[in-house]
Amino acid sequence: MLRRVLYDPGAWSAAAAATLLAGDFDVRPLPDGHPADASVVILVGADWTSAAAPNERVIGLVDLREPRPWPDAWHALLPEHPGGPALGKAVRNAFADLEAAADRGRLERELSELNAIGIRLSSERDPHVLLELILHKAREITHSDAGSLYLIEDDDRDGRRLRFALAQNDSLAVPFETTTLPLSCESLAGWVALEGASLHLDDAYAPPADAPFRINRSFDERTGYRTKSMLVVPMRTPQGETIGVLQLINCKPRFSMTLASRAATERVVQPFSARFVALASSLASQAAVALQNSRLYESIQRLFDGFVQASVVAIESRDPTTAGHSFRVAELAVGLAEAADRTVQGAYAALTFTASDLMELRYASLLHDFGKVGVREHVLQKAKKLSPEALERILGRVEALRRGLEIASTRRKLALVLDKGVQDYHAQAPSLDAELEAALADLDLSLSRVLAANEPTVLPHDTRQEIRRLAAARIDDPHDGPVPILTAAEAEILAIPRGSLTPEEFDEIRSHVVHSWEFLVRILWTREFRRIPEIARSHHEKLDGSGYPGRLRADEIPVQSRIMTIADIYDALTAFDRPYKPSVSPEKALDILRDEQRLGLIDGDLLDLFIGAGIWQRRSV
Repeated sequence: MLRRVLYDPGAWSAAAAATLLAGDFDVRPLPDGHPADASVVILVGADWTSAAAPNERVIGLVDLREPRPWPDAWHALLPEHPGGPALGKAVRNAFADLEAAADRGRLERELSELNAIGIRLSSERDPHVLLELILHKAREITHSDAGSLYLIEDDDRDGRRLRFALAQNDSLAVPFETTTLPLSCESLAGWVALEGASLHLDDAYAPPADAPFRINRSFDERTGYRTKSMLVVPMRTPQGETIGVLQLINCKPRFSMTLASRAATERVVQPFSARFVALASSLASQAAVALQNSRLYESIQRLFDGFVQASVVAIESRDPTTAGHSFRVAELAVGLAEAADRTVQGAYAALTFTASDLMELRYASLLHDFGKVGVREHVLQKAKKLSPEALERILGRVEALRRGLEIASTRRKLALVLDKGVQDYHAQAPSLDAELEAALADLDLSLSRVLAANEPTVLPHDTRQEIRRLAAARIDDPHDGPVPILTAAEAEILAIPRGSLTPEEFDEIRSHVVHSWEFLVRILWTREFRRIPEIARSHHEKLDGSGYPGRLRADEIPVQSRIMTIADIYDALTAFDRPYKPSVSPEKALDILRDEQRLGLIDGDLLDLFIGAGIWQRRSV
């Protein structure tokens, strides 16, 4: 196709010069307004004053003897009567300048686009989104109708293999299923991965005769698609390792167009230019770095997640009765946060949780009881009010008293025989036996009350009074004289009105929140996880300021901590493995949470979501 030259018909010098170019160029008079939609050279006379557009080059045909300034925007000045060769050379130089400017502009756009792509690739952490972005951008800058992405994986049994990780096609919507194939030279992607070099085919159906690879036509045969031009490039890291392969298919004149049929493919698809090969190779290198960084980030994330889970297991191993509690709380808390994020009405309609926010809440929930490492083990595992050793001492004391009562009764019988004779003994023995049985029954009753009081339930008032009476009572021992069933210290412990812990032990249990804070605050958290220590520390705070450890008011408690509070209370109430208290049904637990809400202790809006969205049913650990 001849390149177009326009001339100003009102300038005789331009019109005359135009006749010299006929046959070599598409020469036409300049239309009104001269809107050029392609690169053109314009021949003008001395009176031309219009500015030149970026896709225009102006050649002035003037009297060079005139002492006047000529426009700087003109590409060249020629005399009014130029020779044909000189004019032709000037026009060709003008077109060369237009092409160079177009190349520079295209290069600037491509560099700018590559930089923008690099920024997006480096900021994307989701590996699935990253792969989609890599393939789409590679197709976009090379005008590819379709493409696929392969990743190299290590296989313990078969060594390395290729995973068909992603496919895109602008002209054909087909479902995609990932699969694997051997890493060998029999496939295009395998050859490129092993050789570490790009592969460029003008027609995939006609590869070089000596090529070890062949295209698999099954997709084309099944769908009617026509795979024609192909560009396959390796994704190589700066260390020279190939970690994947980009496969680009069917280069189009414009990325926005689609290929409606095989005939359209044959007609418009063109080979990938050297420029597209360079662009694809550059993007593949950027993609390899981004993918490598994403894998490193994912590896660090898995490592940290493993550390957190191992820490939870280690802590819960000190208190096996609460095993699984932290994992269940994390599941419930994240579920409630997701429900709050979805809600479009109520107090939390504007609340949002990003993926990082949810991960932060999950870690805070998993680690919320980590401070129990600073609580003595026998306090953590205290199932009854008395320690097993203390109860054993009481049982031994009761048994000794039982033997003492029996010995005392036997001595009285012996003295009766010696003093009064056998006849009187037989007459009084039944009353002595009855007296012993009554004393032993009273002792057994006292022991049963001690055992009942030892349970971590709410202690009835009359039982508390009986414990005090037992501490004050004495039983005569034939060897030691008057002996108490209970010591004052034992009676004080048994008189605990609720639960199994003494006030000192309860304070020690509560201190785990502070221990958790002191541990978590030492970790150099990344920016997205920096609130974990505060979230974990505040999960025992109450909206009315009666919680611990900081007695925070409602506006001081993070919403994440309010969420965790509900999850923690619900799981503690319904846990079936707590030896110091029986579990309650889910319905009863929700009633108790409602009571807490009515007392102004927990967040009612979050509780409504917890119940309404069925989060309480989600425990799976």
